[in-house]
Amino acid sequence: MVTHAVHNALPPTHSEAHAMTDLLTLQCDALRCEIKPALGGSVAGLWWGEVPVLRSVAGASMHSVRDSASFPLVPFSNRVGYGQLQWAGTGHPLVKNFAPEPHTIHGIGWERPWQVLESGPQLALLSLEHKADAAWPFDLDASQAFKLSATGLEMSLSLTNQSHAPAPVGLGWHPYFAKRPGMRVQMGTTGRWEMGDDKLPTHRIAHPGLDTDFAALTVDHCFDGWDGTVVLTDALMRTTVRSGLGYVVVFTNPERDNIAVEPVSHVNNALALAAQLGVSPESLGVRVLQPGETFSCDMTIDVERFA
Repeated sequence: MVTHAVHNALPPTHSEAHAMTDLLTLQCDALRCEIKPALGGSVAGLWWGEVPVLRSVAGASMHSVRDSASFPLVPFSNRVGYGQLQWAGTGHPLVKNFAPEPHTIHGIGWERPWQVLESGPQLALLSLEHKADAAWPFDLDASQAFKLSATGLEMSLSLTNQSHAPAPVGLGWHPYFAKRPGMRVQMGTTGRWEMGDDKLPTHRIAHPGLDTDFAALTVDHCFDGWDGTVVLTDALMRTTVRSGLGYVVVFTNPERDNIAVEPVSHVNNALALAAQLGVSPESLGVRVLQPGETFSCDMTIDVERFA
């Protein structure tokens, strides 16, 4: 005889109901943000009315984090060259997760489901627990917070080292902003890291940042000495990205309908690059967390509508 236990099952608890949430919608006046916890804790879209601020897709229609408007970078940004992590005298081959590239990219947070701890009309709090595996060899806990106001979206990201030894850490975000005719980008920096054909950084050059129209812009670089602000302006709105992080990766070309503006805590492939240049990982932005230590950062996307 088959027993249908579902008839006797208790209703889910508050925390269990949060954990099963597939789509969160935050709304404040004209701004709306949709979040997909199960798809990498990613943002599906951010809109002012019906006008996308980030490249946006209705959350119910988004089935891959690669189609998202933004996702968290945990516990590193950009690439670990050829999937080879060297730390404390030990080699850790990592899963290569972005075929056909030979590298490991963007960490693990964007590939794992996040649990919803709290949510409301303008607020969401997500968490991720990771046990050491072939994708990342250190235990960690991470959390994300989203707060929507009438003028923008505030996001924070935290990571705690749950390993029994010091671990290298990096954090950031990978938002894609909608590109519109006549849009300009303005930001101040002091340097830019040039890349080889393998998309890994090779050397730094002095660079004042960007103040240009998007139409012909081709860029895929990590900038340092960032002043913490990027301003995107077109006929419809001014969008301002702010963060206390000291690095920003910018990626676009004329064929793309978006621009990635990524506040991050370290240079791409920082551990291998530090060894190559004979400098400390910390000088390239890597945080070394002791057991139980936490690193946190924040990013704000402010929106001013013209029409």
